[in-house]
Amino acid sequence: MLVAAACLGVVAGAMLQAATGFGFSLLAAPLLFAAIDPEPAVVLLLVLGLEVNVLTLAGERRRPRPLPRTTALLLAWATPGALAGVAVLRALPPGALQVAVTLGVVGTLAARRVTTAHVPAWAAGLAAGALTTTTSTNGPPLLLHLLGRGVTPTQVRDTLTVCFVGLAGLGALALFGTGDPALPDAGLTLGLLPAVAAGHLVGRRAFRRLSESGRYELVLTVALVAAVGVGLIGALV
Repeated sequence: MLVAAACLGVVAGAMLQAATGFGFSLLAAPLLFAAIDPEPAVVLLLVLGLEVNVLTLAGERRRPRPLPRTTALLLAWATPGALAGVAVLRALPPGALQVAVTLGVVGTLAARRVTTAHVPAWAAGLAAGALTTTTSTNGPPLLLHLLGRGVTPTQVRDTLTVCFVGLAGLGALALFGTGDPALPDAGLTLGLLPAVAAGHLVGRRAFRRLSESGRYELVLTVALVAAVGVGLIGALV
């Protein structure tokens, strides 16, 4: 039952990220961490997250315009953070990591209500790197940093997407460079790859119309609250 719910969460996350460049891991991670062990869950989220973000960049009908210097700075600081995150992933028990995933989603709910913030690039990068290899919910520190710079929504979306692609690579290097990580089930991975692609295609239209209707924020908030609830249940069972 939990594995089926996790698969639905992965597809829903892909749909959400298709329109916003944000939200895949926030919906998928609590469910996956509840369904399978933490380390294979992180590996699976890195693979699927990379797929989602590459599809997002490739599906644009315009040239993406991330902030180059900001992206490079964030990823540079994320490198030591990713290595530290691997140590945390392998040291903490699954229950503690499940709680950490849920807190990451709660942090995102709070971050989306912040209009001005002053999170420096080094802190955002370190935190995002560490979160990439512990819970995969690495969006909040990046979002807070970009919001504090007062950049346009398009620049936020594009910079986040490029950062997520880079963080997937850094996370994989950190995990495989420090040992042999536990891998997710091959059948589950192969089944989710096309499901994520299909969810992404559906989401590009469905969520764009939802955004134009003015109901996007409500739906996103409900989805994140549901993810928090599932995460708490997973931590207790």
